[in-house]
Amino acid sequence: MRITSLACALLLAVVTLSGQSRLTFDPARASVIDKALQKYVDSDRVAGLVALVMQDGQVVYDKAFGWADKEAGRRMQPDTIFRIASQTKAITSTAIMQLIEEGSLALSTRAGAFVPSFGNTRVAVSNERGSVSQVPARRAITIRDLLTHTAGISYGTDPSVAAMYAEKGLGPAAGAGWYTADKNEGVCDTMDRLGSLPFVSQPGEAWVYGYNTDILGCIVEKASGVPLDAYVRDHITAPLGMKDTQFFLPPALKDRLAAVYRSGADGTFTRAADDARGQGAYVDGPRKNFAGGAGLLSTARDYARFLEAMRLGGTIDGKRILSPLSVKLMSTNQLGTLYSSSGLGWGLAFETVERFGAGGMSSVGSFGWGGAYGSWYRVDPQAQLTMVLMIQLMPNATDIREVFPNLVYQALK
Repeated sequence: MRITSLACALLLAVVTLSGQSRLTFDPARASVIDKALQKYVDSDRVAGLVALVMQDGQVVYDKAFGWADKEAGRRMQPDTIFRIASQTKAITSTAIMQLIEEGSLALSTRAGAFVPSFGNTRVAVSNERGSVSQVPARRAITIRDLLTHTAGISYGTDPSVAAMYAEKGLGPAAGAGWYTADKNEGVCDTMDRLGSLPFVSQPGEAWVYGYNTDILGCIVEKASGVPLDAYVRDHITAPLGMKDTQFFLPPALKDRLAAVYRSGADGTFTRAADDARGQGAYVDGPRKNFAGGAGLLSTARDYARFLEAMRLGGTIDGKRILSPLSVKLMSTNQLGTLYSSSGLGWGLAFETVERFGAGGMSSVGSFGWGGAYGSWYRVDPQAQLTMVLMIQLMPNATDIREVFPNLVYQALK
C-alpha cells in the first residue's frame, strides 16, 4: 500500500504533537533560565538557590545562585544541603510501600495496630454557637488514608483544635505543626500523643494535609523493628547512593547547610531566627525525633537521584527500591476530585497532573510536590524530565516555584 506524502506529513505531525518525550533540552536556551533565576537573587527576593534538571537520565542543567549563608559570606554550591520538609513524605511513603511489598503491611492495615491511641480516634465538630464537641470516628484510620491524606488529620492549626494541640506540644506550638526536630522523644511517642487529640474530618471524607506521613514514619519503625533513620538509610538512600540525605546533619558538615531566610512584607528576605520556625535543630539538638513527614535534609543531586528511580519504575543502575506497579500506584490519582476539581490529583505520595494545563506546561501523568522551606520538585515521565529546585525561604512569598518549571519547559525543542 502506498502512503502519500500528505499522509506521511500528517502522521509525523500526530506523533510529534502527541509525544512531549520527543522534545529535548536545548543548551542554548539555558541562558534564559540563568537570567531569570539570577534576577531573584539580585532583587533580594531569594538569598540563594540550586536548580537541577535531568532528561532521560542525563543532567542537562545544574547550577547554584547566590548565597547559602549571606551573613557568613558563604556562596551557594551545587552540593549545598537543604532542609526539605515535606519532600520527606515521598521517601517515607516509599518505605511504607516497601513494607507492603514484603507483606508486613497492607493498604487496609489499621493505624491503631501499630499506634495504640489510633485504635479509638475522635473528630472535632463546631456548632453554630462556635463551641466544639468531639464525636467518635465512624471507622478506623488505615494506611491508605494516611498515604492519601484522607484520614482527617491536620497540623493542628485549625481554630477548632489549635488550643488542644498546643497543650500537648503539637500544632502551632511546634513550628506550624510539622516541625518536631527539637523534641527529646521518639516519633512514636509524639504520634501516640497525637492520637489522643481530635481530628478535623471523618476518615475518607476530605483531603486534609497534616501529620499523616509522620504517623507512617512511626509505623515503619514498628513494622520493621528499626528506627526510621536506619530504615531509610538501609533501604532507600544507601542503595541509591544518596550520601547527603539524613534526618540530622553531622556537625562536620554544618558549613554545607544553607541558612533559612524569610520573605518580608516588602518582598525582600531577612534571616530567620534560630528557632522552630527558622533555622531549626538539625545540627544541635536531641537528634531523637525522626519526622517522616518533614524531617529530612538533602541536596538537589541526592533528591534527583531518588526521583529518577521513581521515574524509571523503582529501579536505577541495577538498584531496585520498589516494583514498577508500586511506583505507578503512588503516582496515580487515587482520589478522583476529592483533592482538586481543577485537573490535579493525589496518589499515594505525590500530587499528580490529570489534565494538561492544570500543572502549567507539565504533561499529563507528571507528579511532584514541595516543602515548607520553599523547595519544589516534579517528574514528567512523558518528557523524561526530573526537575528539582532547592531554596530555604519560609515563608516563601515569591513565585519562583511557579516560574522555574516554565523556564525548564521553554528550553525544550
